[in-house]
Amino acid sequence: MNEITSNDTRNIILDITEKLIYKSGIAATGMDLLVKTAGVSRKSIYRYFANKEELTVAALQRRDVRWMNWYRTEVDKAATPAERLLNLFTVLRAWFDSEGFRGCAFINTSGETGDPQDPVRLVAKEHKQKLLDYVVELCTEHGATDPQALGKQLLILIDGAITVALVMGDHSAADNAQCMARKLLDL
Repeated sequence: MNEITSNDTRNIILDITEKLIYKSGIAATGMDLLVKTAGVSRKSIYRYFANKEELTVAALQRRDVRWMNWYRTEVDKAATPAERLLNLFTVLRAWFDSEGFRGCAFINTSGETGDPQDPVRLVAKEHKQKLLDYVVELCTEHGATDPQALGKQLLILIDGAITVALVMGDHSAADNAQCMARKLLDL
């Protein structure tokens, strides 16, 4: 017999929550839908999470770790610092072209919260800070005069490309952002 551990149940709840929120948003992801989709009882959900907000935050935190690991791994496959900076956008293009692309989960969920101190918004802010830190790291490796300023400019290109790809359905937004990055980098 295959026993499901409490950690398995928690992971199932988090996985389903993340998928549903990414697909339809926080407001559309009710507890009844979570119970039905995850195949667990409401009591099981509340055993691990005090409320929907706590569950949403935990699911987004997991997505942050997974997404950043994936993005770094893919971007870092390029050989030189300049190539890695350009690869920021090549990797985005591949993501945009993937099945189920629904934009940035952190931008999307931030749009559902009004309060800048909302825990969901704070997770999104932490995610964007980690992304900025990574881009600044790449700019430093490239030898940029002001890696912080360049990193902020590239972050705007990254998030702009993600938003245009989602809203306009224009996956070439990554290519356009990469062209702009080339100009910023003098490449």
